[in-house]
Amino acid sequence: MREIAHRLRRSRSAMTGIVLLSLVLAMAIASLFMNYSAVIATAVKSAQLPPSWEHPFGTDRMGRDLFLRVIYGSRYSLIIGFGGMLISAFFGVLLVSTAGYYGGKIENAIMRLSDVLASIPGLLFGMVIMVVLGQSVRNLVIAVGVAGIPATIRITRASILTVKEREFVEASRAIGFSNIRIILTQVLPNGLSPVIVSITTSLGMTIIIAASLSFLGFGVPLPMPEWGALVSAGREFARALPWLMAFPGMFIMITVLAFNLLGDGLRDALDPKMKK
Repeated sequence: MREIAHRLRRSRSAMTGIVLLSLVLAMAIASLFMNYSAVIATAVKSAQLPPSWEHPFGTDRMGRDLFLRVIYGSRYSLIIGFGGMLISAFFGVLLVSTAGYYGGKIENAIMRLSDVLASIPGLLFGMVIMVVLGQSVRNLVIAVGVAGIPATIRITRASILTVKEREFVEASRAIGFSNIRIILTQVLPNGLSPVIVSITTSLGMTIIIAASLSFLGFGVPLPMPEWGALVSAGREFARALPWLMAFPGMFIMITVLAFNLLGDGLRDALDPKMKK
C-alpha cells in the first residue's frame, strides 16, 4: 500500500484527479449544511440575473440562485455514482469471482446473462428501469448500477481466470484451504487491480448516464437540483441565459474528468510492469 501511495503521489494525472474530486466532495459535504427550502425558494424580482458577486452562477427564470442549486446537486451525482458502482461491483466482483472460480454451468449462465444485458444500450436500459420503477434517487441508483453490470462482469471474469490457475492458488488448495477461503484470501486480492481501475473509470460513465436520464426527464424528479436536470431546465434558454446550462455542465465534466484521471493514475500504480 505504501508503494501504491508513493506512485499515486508521483502521478500528475492521479493527483489532478484527487484534487478535482476533493473539490466535488467538499461541495457535497457543504450541501449537507444547506437548507433545501432555500435552494428551491423563488424570487421573481431576482429572475434571470447574470453571474455577479451576489449570485456567482446567476439565477434562473424563477429567481433561484444557481450557485446554491449546483452545490446542492453535487450530493445527487455522487450518491448516484457511488451507489451505482456498488451495485455493479457487488454482482461483478462477488458473484462472478465465485462463478469464475468454480466454472461450469454457473459461469455459463452468468456470462449468457451478461451478454443479454450488454446487448441493450445502457441509457435505454436505464430508461426502461426508471419507467417501471418510477422516478426517485433510489431507482436511479438501481438503473445506472444494473446498466454497468455487464462491463464489470467481463473485467472481473477475465481477471479471475488469469489468477485461479496460479501456483499460490494451487498451494492453498494443497494445504487444505476451503474454496471460500481461497477466493477471499488468494483469488480476489490478486485479481482486483484491473477491476479497481475499471470501477474507478466507470464511475464517470455512471454519472454521465444518470445526468443523461435526468436530462431526458427519466431521472431525479423535479424540483431536485440534480446536474442533468439543471442542464435540461436551461436548454430552452441556451442563447438568452447560457449560464443555466454552462455551470451544471461544467461540473459534470469536472467530476467525470476527475474519476478518469484517478483511474489512469491507479492503472499505473497497480500495474506490475510499471515497477522499477
